[in-house]
Amino acid sequence: MKYNPKNERIKREYCEFKKEADCKDDKTIETMRSAILRFEQFTGLKDFATFNRNQATGFKNHIANTKSKTGDVLSIATQLTILNNVQTFLRWLATQKSFKSKIQKDDIAFFNLTDKQQRAAKSSKSMDFPTIEQIRHVLSNMPHENEVEKRDRAIIAFTILTAARVSAIATFKMKNFDPSRQLVIQDPKEMDTKFSKLIETFLVNVDDDVLQIFLEWVEYLRTKKLFGANDPLFPKSFNVHDENAFFVVGGLSRQHWANSAPIREIFKKAFQNAGLKYYNPHSFRHTLVHDAMQKGANVEELKALSQNLGHEHLLTTLTSYGTLSPHRQSELIRGMGKARGDQELLFRIKQLVEKAQ
Repeated sequence: MKYNPKNERIKREYCEFKKEADCKDDKTIETMRSAILRFEQFTGLKDFATFNRNQATGFKNHIANTKSKTGDVLSIATQLTILNNVQTFLRWLATQKSFKSKIQKDDIAFFNLTDKQQRAAKSSKSMDFPTIEQIRHVLSNMPHENEVEKRDRAIIAFTILTAARVSAIATFKMKNFDPSRQLVIQDPKEMDTKFSKLIETFLVNVDDDVLQIFLEWVEYLRTKKLFGANDPLFPKSFNVHDENAFFVVGGLSRQHWANSAPIREIFKKAFQNAGLKYYNPHSFRHTLVHDAMQKGANVEELKALSQNLGHEHLLTTLTSYGTLSPHRQSELIRGMGKARGDQELLFRIKQLVEKAQ
C-alpha cells in the first residue's frame, strides 16, 4: 500500500485548514505536506493515531542522517523546518475529536532539537553575491543581436535595478511598469508576490548603461513588437524546426513563462559565458543592499530601499540582506569613529534603530 486512506483524509483536512483558516499560501502548504509525508513514510504509513515519543525520536535521528539531492546530509536549518512542520501538524491533530485521547502532547516535544542545534539552524551566515562591477561585466559580455538575446540581457539588467524576486519577474505585464516615473508596480492581484503584498518598486539607477538596457527593451516591445498593457514584460520564447528538423529558438511569443526555471537558466548561462561563477537572481537583492551601504546611504535612503524590496521594516532588510562579510566587518571595526566623530556615529546608529522599529 502506497498510502494510508485514513491519513490522507486527515491531511486534506489539515491543508484546507492551513489555507482557509490560517491563510497560508500554496508554497507553504506544499512544504508542510512534504514534511508530513517524510514522517509518514518513516513510520511505514502507520495511522497517525499510533504516534508516540519513540516515533518522534526515531524520525529526528532519521532526518539527521538523510541526504539531499546533492548527496550532502540535510542542513540543520532544513532539519529544523521539517521537524517544526511535523510538530505543528501533530499539535493540530491532538485537538481533533478522533485524536485527542490518542496523541500525547508531551510526546510531540521529543521532535525538538537541542538549544545548540536550534541556534545553529537559525544563525545567518554571510551571503555570497555578485558586485555591481561583476554584473556590468556579465551584461557587457551578453550578445544582444536578436530579440531573445535582448530579452535575456534586459532580465539581468532589470533584476539589479529592482531586486525583484524571480517569481515576480516571470509574471510581470507591460502595464506593471510606468516609464514616466520609472516605477514597477508588483500587484498581487495579477502576479506572484511574496505574501501577496502590493509592492511599489522604483528603479535603482546603479549604472546609466544598465538602466538604458532595460528602458530600450521596453521601447522595443512597445514600438517594434507592438506589445500592449496585458502582454508580458519578459515573454517566453517559442521553438521552430531548423533544416535538420531540430528544435531551435524561433523568437518571442506573447505568453508568460509557466515558472521561473527559464530565468534561472538565463542567469547561469550569462555568468558562465562571462567566465564567472553562477549567482542566482535572489543574490542580487544582497548586492543592491550592500552597494547602498557601502556608498554611505543614510537612514532615510535605506528605508526607501527597504520599501522597494517589499519590507515593512528596515530591520527586516538589514537582517536578511545586510549581513557583512568578515572582511568588511573587520574594515569597519578598525576604522570605526575615525571618519567622523563618535557622537555623530552614535546618533546615526540610534536613527537606524528607531527607523527599524
